Amino acid sequence: MAEQTRDKNDSRLTERGRVTRERILRAAADMMYVRGVSATTLDEVRAASGTSKSQLYRHYPDKDALVRDVVALQAAELLKRQHQLLQRLNSLRGLERWRDVMIEHNALRNGAYGCPLGSLASELADQDEEARDALARHFDTWEGLLEAGLKRMKDSGVLRAAADPEELATGLMAALQGGYLLAQTAQDVKPMRIALDMAIGHVKAYAMPAGGASPAEDPSGR
Repeated sequence: MAEQTRDKNDSRLTERGRVTRERILRAAADMMYVRGVSATTLDEVRAASGTSKSQLYRHYPDKDALVRDVVALQAAELLKRQHQLLQRLNSLRGLERWRDVMIEHNALRNGAYGCPLGSLASELADQDEEARDALARHFDTWEGLLEAGLKRMKDSGVLRAAADPEELATGLMAALQGGYLLAQTAQDVKPMRIALDMAIGHVKAYAMPAGGASPAEDPSGR
């Protein structure tokens, strides 16, 4: 709903208005990612974006409206990158390459700021129901990209029939987000690497052995 409202509002803007709105939104997204939502004020966004009060309030009459557009922007950019990484995922090696990219990207800042969506969720989930609902949908989309890749692996015989792509994708996402949080606290990506390696190790427990014969025991215990 917030995204649809934004699209309608954008369609009424002049080109100059769209540029101003984008400048405000980018400044807010950068500040909220580094400093957090609660520590970012509208006056600071106005100063960082080089806009007047009348320009700021014309586009964003209150902070809640700005925060919801920040959520939409961060989600759109993150999910675009994840789609590029995961749209052809069909092997365990591909899953490891995804892990490597995630860790390398986070290592650029020594894990200091965490996941763009996870950081927003930690602040907003119990404060803004509309933002929480939007974030939940974005996480579902992200997890769905992992699930689709795992399903391709199962369908092609990389993973055994006992593998549950939905459960494995949830485990990978939980490890990723927990890893982001621990890396942020330690300002070191090592905990993130350990968490993802353990989650991927669980996926590998469902791998078909050489020769294609399925082992007798289900690693899930079922």
